[in-house]
Amino acid sequence: MEEFDLLVIGGGAAGMAASLAAARRGQRVLLAEREARLGGILNQCLHSGFGGGLTGPAYARQLIDRVNASAVCVRTGTDVLRIFPDRTALLSSRTGLERVEFQKCILASGCRERSVWSLPVAGSRPAGVFTAGTAQKLMNLGGYDIGDGVVIMGSGDVGQIMARQLAQAGKRVVAIIEQRDQLGGLPRNRRDCVEAYRIPVLLQCTVDEILGAGRIRGVMVRHLPTGRRWELPCGTLLTALGLIPDRALCRELLEDGALPEWLRLCGNCDYVHDMVDSVVREAAQTAF
Repeated sequence: MEEFDLLVIGGGAAGMAASLAAARRGQRVLLAEREARLGGILNQCLHSGFGGGLTGPAYARQLIDRVNASAVCVRTGTDVLRIFPDRTALLSSRTGLERVEFQKCILASGCRERSVWSLPVAGSRPAGVFTAGTAQKLMNLGGYDIGDGVVIMGSGDVGQIMARQLAQAGKRVVAIIEQRDQLGGLPRNRRDCVEAYRIPVLLQCTVDEILGAGRIRGVMVRHLPTGRRWELPCGTLLTALGLIPDRALCRELLEDGALPEWLRLCGNCDYVHDMVDSVVREAAQTAF
């Protein structure tokens, strides 16, 4: 069984920063990433604004180059299936199953998105309904067309940035729908995305029914203060309803609600960050 001082799970910005910090301290580090390449969510974020104006892939490339030049042992295409209390982990890759031993572990597995089905929404499950992250991945990495006449639920940074990308691609953004009485996200995104592209916004509203069978044809919008409902035709629905830290791997390891001393969380797996620079800075400090 191969042994490491530190196992880092997740090869996004947080995982790479934590791995580099530990390697600089002379630790033998294994960085495991389930995707075929390092970078995490940065790889699909083609808009600028990371680290003072870089695109997501450009920002990721800086970290990737540093990791590749370091002593960190990197295994991409490798999924960590389980972490055991005896400080071993079961890994799965194209070469099969493998068990490794470690002294410390950092979980940097990021977040998962809330889908529309987490809300009390009526209707069937037609095609054309995506989380914002899935739509971003399909468009930016796969080159797929997700449809036109787009309604976006949620006005945080992700929802606003997707609205801008769709508008730039010549798509018609029908509306951004927000439950609160004001837009969320950073002021710069409100200015550069919503206001600059004149994206319609429906505040204090939600979607309570999805219309369509084979393909979505519209949504029923409800005005929360009055209860008034109306049909809003659309060809695509994107949901940007927030992120949930992905801590599935550590659930079995909780001791009276606390993590064991040899396991730490970092990055968006710890809490959702607004800026990638803060992710990198905190992850470097998280390393044992």
